[in-house]
Amino acid sequence: MLDRYFLRELAQTVAATAIVLLAIMAGTSFARVLQQVANGSFPASVMFQVLGLNMLDGLSTLLPLSAFLGVLNGLGRMYRESEMHVLASSGMGASGLLRPVSILAVTVAVLVGTVALWLGPWAARTSDQLVAAANRSVIAAGLDAGRFTPLPGKGGIIFVDELSRDGSTLGNTFIATERTGRDNVPHIKLVTGKHGQLYQETDGSGRFLALWDGYQYDIPLGADNWRKMKYERNDASLDNVQSDSDDEDPAHSMTLAQLLRTDNPDSRAEFAWRTIAPFMTLVLLTLALPLSRQSPREPRFGRLFLAILTFYFYYLLLAICRGQIIKGHWHHSFPMWVITAIVFAVAVRMFQNQYSPRKPRKAGA
Repeated sequence: MLDRYFLRELAQTVAATAIVLLAIMAGTSFARVLQQVANGSFPASVMFQVLGLNMLDGLSTLLPLSAFLGVLNGLGRMYRESEMHVLASSGMGASGLLRPVSILAVTVAVLVGTVALWLGPWAARTSDQLVAAANRSVIAAGLDAGRFTPLPGKGGIIFVDELSRDGSTLGNTFIATERTGRDNVPHIKLVTGKHGQLYQETDGSGRFLALWDGYQYDIPLGADNWRKMKYERNDASLDNVQSDSDDEDPAHSMTLAQLLRTDNPDSRAEFAWRTIAPFMTLVLLTLALPLSRQSPREPRFGRLFLAILTFYFYYLLLAICRGQIIKGHWHHSFPMWVITAIVFAVAVRMFQNQYSPRKPRKAGA
């Protein structure tokens, strides 16, 4: 009966904490994705898909923190309202609290392991595929018929009067770009065409726009030696659409089997990070047990502040270890497991001290 009560109360607190953190993460992710759409890194049509995939990928970090703070708040409320003291006086020992928290910890750890090992990398791969598909369409630049649109990567400005549904076939087209000539004089290049077609190289590495039946103008600024050329076909190279995120990690989108077959610092660090995530959840929930104990008169957010500092200190140590593996200074994840074992041992010792019998004080003389 007590197990069911604890599980219900803690699960509700963890779920509420996860919703709040998910809303915060959604806001920051939406701002970043919206900026990428404005820069031409993503087409607006897949903006919400990329946003959802980014949020799914971030659950491997969000879920352990949500469970840690949720258990801390749930048990802290029970301590402040003297529920835990009443249950302890009724004969509930350490096992009465340890059983429901262990069930919750194992459940959350399984979810974190599923996200870290499979769902997160799948989301990253799917997001990369959406960007790759955007490279095959000028819609990725936010192109719309009848409107001047900047090309991705500051490639110039393009205007079309008609556009096919898939964005690969253009009607009357106007492109304006700026470059510096050999004489160090800025030149404006204007290209017009009656119709155009977007295509890629066979290996998919380059993206080009072919225009037919038009004119090309080369206009040096501040000079009158303009050049005009009539052409039957004119091919122009376009910048590929790429994510402008500075922290891209190719190993993050690799499957677990690919990581095991690849022997380089990035893959070793990614494999270590994925495998440590579920155990980090178990350690954090074990640590939440002693940190949640507080007296009714104790400041409500004092333990919460200490718990957040503990989480970030532990997370920072793991991130430092991961960075050492990426740099090639370490060739294994043993230090990460040592840190995890030390934190777990400290949490267990703190929990045991709370329920160990106290020695009676000697009466004064």
